[in-house]
Amino acid sequence: MKAYISYPFAIILLFTFIAIGCKSTKRLDKTQSLVTRLEVNGVNNQFAEQAKDFVALEVRPNSRFNLWFYNTFNKKGNKKLGEAPHILDSTLVEASRLQIEKFLTIKGYLNAKVTDSIHIKNKKASVIYNAILGTEFKFRNVSFEIPDSAVKNLYLANRQSFTKIDSGKRYDTDSLAYEREQIYQLMKKNGYYDYVRQYMRPTVDTNFNKGVADVKIAILNPPDQPKHYTYTLKDTYIRIQPSSGIITKGMTRDSVVLDSQYHFFDYSKFFKPKKLKTYIFLKKGDLYNIDNSELTTQRFFDMNAFRGISVDYRKVGDSTDRTLAGLIDIVPLKKKSNRLEGEYTFNSSITGINLGVTYQNRNIFGGAELFEIKLRGGLQFDKKLSGNLSDRLLSRDYQVGVSLSFPRLITPFNFPDLGENGIPRTRIGTSYQIYKLQDNYLRRSLGANLTYDWVETKNKLHSFTPINIQYSLADINPILVQNLIDQGNAFFLFTLRSQIISSSLYSYTLNLSKLTTYSNFTFFSGNAEIGGNSAALVSQLSKKTNSDGQNTLFGVPYYQFAKLEPDVRFYKSLGGEKQLILRLNPGIGYSYGNVLSLPFEKQFFAGGSTGVRAWQARTLGPGNYNRSSLASDSVRRNLRNLDQLGDIKFEGNLEYRFKLLDNFIGAKVKGATFIDFGNIYQLRDNGLAGGQIKLNKLFDQTAIGAGFGLRFDVSFFVFRLDAGFKFKDPQFSGSDQYVYKYWFNKSEKKAFRNNYAITNGPDRYSLSQIQFGIGLPF
Repeated sequence: MKAYISYPFAIILLFTFIAIGCKSTKRLDKTQSLVTRLEVNGVNNQFAEQAKDFVALEVRPNSRFNLWFYNTFNKKGNKKLGEAPHILDSTLVEASRLQIEKFLTIKGYLNAKVTDSIHIKNKKASVIYNAILGTEFKFRNVSFEIPDSAVKNLYLANRQSFTKIDSGKRYDTDSLAYEREQIYQLMKKNGYYDYVRQYMRPTVDTNFNKGVADVKIAILNPPDQPKHYTYTLKDTYIRIQPSSGIITKGMTRDSVVLDSQYHFFDYSKFFKPKKLKTYIFLKKGDLYNIDNSELTTQRFFDMNAFRGISVDYRKVGDSTDRTLAGLIDIVPLKKKSNRLEGEYTFNSSITGINLGVTYQNRNIFGGAELFEIKLRGGLQFDKKLSGNLSDRLLSRDYQVGVSLSFPRLITPFNFPDLGENGIPRTRIGTSYQIYKLQDNYLRRSLGANLTYDWVETKNKLHSFTPINIQYSLADINPILVQNLIDQGNAFFLFTLRSQIISSSLYSYTLNLSKLTTYSNFTFFSGNAEIGGNSAALVSQLSKKTNSDGQNTLFGVPYYQFAKLEPDVRFYKSLGGEKQLILRLNPGIGYSYGNVLSLPFEKQFFAGGSTGVRAWQARTLGPGNYNRSSLASDSVRRNLRNLDQLGDIKFEGNLEYRFKLLDNFIGAKVKGATFIDFGNIYQLRDNGLAGGQIKLNKLFDQTAIGAGFGLRFDVSFFVFRLDAGFKFKDPQFSGSDQYVYKYWFNKSEKKAFRNNYAITNGPDRYSLSQIQFGIGLPF
C-alpha cells in the first residue's frame, strides 16, 4: 500500500514536533532547568524590547524551531545544528539585571532599580525582572563653552538640524554621544581636517530631587593652539595599481596631469584618466570635506571596475599654508573574466535545465566600460509525456546577447553632471533567440535596445529606453493553426506569428536601497511603455498589407500598444528581524491601431515564484478561463504556456518574515508565511471562455493561495523554497472554487483530480506548488 501524507498534514505534523521539541527537558541533568519564559515588567513600551536585548542570550527562551532542530539532529551531541537549550544560569540572571538597570539609567531614569526572580517547575524556569523607574530626568538648561568663535557660530547655526539635547526633552546619554558624532561630522565637512571627537566634552549636572539635568557642551581648542584651523585642497595624486595589487621593481607607468590638479600614475596602463576624473570630487581650492572623500570612494566602487579604493590626504607646504594634497589609491578588477551559471527548475510535471556562459571585458575603451557576451541555453521536459527523454522534450531556448555599458550618459545633448548621487549609465545591447515548443512552434527573434539609467537621489532611480526593437519570425504548425481557427481562437495567432515590435520604456524606482533593511518604508516601482507609433509612420512609406489587411513593415505586421505596470509595497518592521510586507502589483496593456492584440512578450501572466505562488507560472487565468473549453487533449498540449495570458493583471501578496536559525551549514535561515491573491484578465472578448474581465464578478475571478517558505541567506545571495497551497481557484464556479476543502479529504481529492484529468487532459491538477527562486520574491 502506498504511503500518503498531504502537505497540510505535514505542516501540522512539523509544528507538532516543534512544540514537543521545545518542551523537552528529558535530556537535562537533575540540577538543570530550561529557560522557557522571560518577562521584563515596569518598563514603558518605548523601551520594552530594547530592555530585553540586554538580557543574556542564555537567559532568554529558545526559538521553538531551533530547539526542536537541535534535539532532533544532535542526539549524540557532536554537531552544531539548531540551538542548544538555554540552561538557567543564576550568575547570568544577575548580570542581566545590572545591564537592564544600566540601560534605564542611560535612558534618563537615573535612580531606576531592577529586581529579579526565578521560578522553577518540572525543570522549566521562568525569569522575571521587575523595574521601578523612578523619576524621568529631562534636560533643562543647555549652555556652551566654545572659545573659537568661528566654530561656535558654525555649531549654533547648524545645531537645530540634528540635536537631541533641548530643554524639556528626556535626558539620554545616547543623545550626548550622538551630539558628539554630529559635531565631528559638521567640522569634517567644513574644512577642519585636524578635528577629533575628543574635543567635544559634555558636562552634566543632575538634581536628583527635581529630576532635571543641566548640560554644558564644551568644544575645546587643540592643545597649545588659539583656535581650530581649516584646510584647503591643492593637487590630487591618483595611483592606479595593476590588478594584482603589487607594484614590482622596475614596473613602468603611464603619467598625465589633468586640469592642472589631477596627477594620474597608471601602472595598469588600461585607463584613460579623462574619463575617470568626472568621479573625483576633490577640487583644488575647495575646503577639505570628508563627504567628498566618501563620495569619491563610493563612485569608483560603483563603476564596477575596481576592487580597492582608498582616499587619504597629506599636509603640504609649511605649517602656515594649511593645505592638503589628495591621495587616491586604486586597485582594478581583472580586465577579463568568465562566468559559468546553471540552474535546475522544477514546477509540477515540468522540469528544466538552463546553462549560461558570460564573458566580461572591463574597461574596453579605457573609461571603465563593461563589454559582455552572454550565451544561454535551456531545455524543458514534461515527465508526464510518454516515450524516451527526447519524446518528453517540451521546449528548447537558445540565446546570445552582446551588450556594452558606459558609466556616463552618451547623448547628443549636454546634460549636467549626474554622478553626485550615483553612476549614470548608457547601455547598448543586441540579442538573438531561438525558441522551439515541441514541433508546434518555432520563433527566431533579433532585438536591439538603447537604455539610459541615472540616479536622482540615493532613493530615486530612473531608467529610460528610447529604442527597443524586436524583429521576430515565427513558424507555426499548420495543424495547430487550423485547430485554433476551427475553435474560434484565431486571436492566438496574432500573438504568436511573425511580428515587429518597436517601443520606448520608462521606469521609476523609489527606495530600492532600503529593501535589505528592516525599517518602515514604502517601495514603488513603475514601468510605462508605448510602442508601434514610429513603425506606423515608417510603414506609410510602403503601404504594404498582409492577408488580414494589417499594415506590414519588413514583411511582418507591427504592433501599437501602451502598457503600464506599477508595483507598490509597504514594509513594516515588527522588531528584530521580523517584518510584514503588503504588495500590490496591478498592470494594464492596451493595443490599438494595426493589430488589436498585445504582442506575446508584452502580455501578462500569473503564478510563479514572485506572484500567486500556489500556481505554476502561466497556469492561472485569465479570469474564469478553464482549459477544458479547448477542443481536445492535443490542442491543450499544443497551447500549453501560450493560452493563459492577459491584457490586465492584478496581484497582491501579504507576507510575514521572521528568523529561524542563525547558522545552518553556514547559512542564516529565515521563514515566511504568506497569502497571495490575484489573476490576469482579457480586456476584450477574444473568444476565450470566461477570460474577459467582469467588474461585477471580480471576486469570482480572483485566485487565492497561501503557504510558507524558507530563505537561506549565505551572505552573497539568498535562495528560497516556497510551498504554496491553492485556497480558491477561479477556473471553477460557485462553491467548487474553494478547493481547500480537498486538503484533508483524501478520497474526495482523488476523485476530484481524476475527474479533472478526464476533462482537462493532459493537464493534471495539483493543490500545491513548490517554488524555487534566487533572491527574495519582493
